[in-house]
Amino acid sequence: MLYYKIGDLITLKKGHPCGENKWEILRTGVDIKLRCTGCDRQVWISRIDFEKRVRKILEGDKWVSIIHHKAEDEKTS
Repeated sequence: MLYYKIGDLITLKKGHPCGENKWEILRTGVDIKLRCTGCDRQVWISRIDFEKRVRKILEGDKWVSIIHHKAEDEKTS
């Protein structure tokens, strides 16, 4: 299971109808609250659906595929 934190920027499988595909994580837990960076629309999505739909995460200034993403504690080990 991957761990996401508040403030992470991610992309999903499909883009938002406004044309943007970047989302900011506002809340985590059983459900995930996301904010579209294009139009500021906020949505709730279940963690199961989120895990299926998430594709990339921003690490520093680089977009990294979720497959290659490592949690902070894994990087230091």
